Amino acid sequence: MAEVKAMVLTGYGLNCDHETAYAFRLAGASARRVHINSLIDGSVRLGDFQILVFTGGFSWGDDHGAGVIQALRMKTRIGDQLLEFIDRGNLVLGICNGFQCLVNLGLLPGLEGNYRQRNVALTVNDCGKFRDQWVTLKMNSASPCIFTRGIKTAELPVRHGEGKFVTDDVILKKLKENNQIAMQYATADGEIAAGRFPFNPNGSLSDIAGICDTSGRVFGLMPHPEAFNHWSNHPDWTRRKDAARRRSSDKYDEPAVGVRIFKNAVDFMRRA
Repeated sequence: MAEVKAMVLTGYGLNCDHETAYAFRLAGASARRVHINSLIDGSVRLGDFQILVFTGGFSWGDDHGAGVIQALRMKTRIGDQLLEFIDRGNLVLGICNGFQCLVNLGLLPGLEGNYRQRNVALTVNDCGKFRDQWVTLKMNSASPCIFTRGIKTAELPVRHGEGKFVTDDVILKKLKENNQIAMQYATADGEIAAGRFPFNPNGSLSDIAGICDTSGRVFGLMPHPEAFNHWSNHPDWTRRKDAARRRSSDKYDEPAVGVRIFKNAVDFMRRA
């Protein structure tokens, strides 16, 4: 495939769409910001794209819970199109509010190929407050997740008030057995946070920061990879760049880890 096209949703309180489209372009894709209405009314065809991105923000003001109204509207109007899009082997990414929307739609965790049933949730942070901070993440190398391949750890920002991942013991056990837990909150040295605040910023069960479906092609995460598209986005970048220079390291000539997440998706679809 010569060109990989990514649709980045926007509209009704969504944000980070410009940054997300930019990160996909850095990763080698052709990215287009598309208003939800244009997707629903058919003026822009989902079938013309290979990657669909549910962006962050506060869709419909989160008035009935984060991602609830967006999920209901999309499931009612284009639910079958979304299922067909996944069935054709395409990729779906949900970031923050987009992750919340994916679980409300039932597209995650997609156990046994069931993309209609909601059986996990993202709810109010244990601290009771909106968290805006950088977190360390540990990736699961055994996960089928397309987006996290080849990445061991990452630092990304979180910005949410409803990021606590919850489910029942049966579903949690299946997620672990299937290696669908793609990333977990960790301490600065890369050890799993074990529920400790602020390393785990919201109280998520098993420190879950992101999950994928059983195929690895549908992925949702609370942290914002689009917000780390250049090394200078990191709050410690000047100190770290100087340390790298002293070590004669070329680390800062490589793409930032946020871009690597998008590039994994683009490279996968290019080979498909």
